[in-house]
Amino acid sequence: PDNAICQALLEAVDGPILSTSLILPDDDTPMFDPEDIEDKLGKQIDLIIDGGMIGVDVTTVIDLTEKSPVVIREGKGKVH
Repeated sequence: PDNAICQALLEAVDGPILSTSLILPDDDTPMFDPEDIEDKLGKQIDLIIDGGMIGVDVTTVIDLTEKSPVVIREGKGKVH
């Protein structure tokens, strides 16, 4: 919620953004370094926005498969 790049993307698309952790097969931990991601996957990715290392804050996960949303995990931002 406090990342300027994410906020600008949200304003530009005027809707939700779906993202996921990048954990490659046979790896246990997610990739965080944009340079490492580009080195390993650059030819398979259309666009990489290098915002630098932004940390590993816990994300909010909301299940939207039912009639009412269910908060599975609450991260740094407020859930409205």
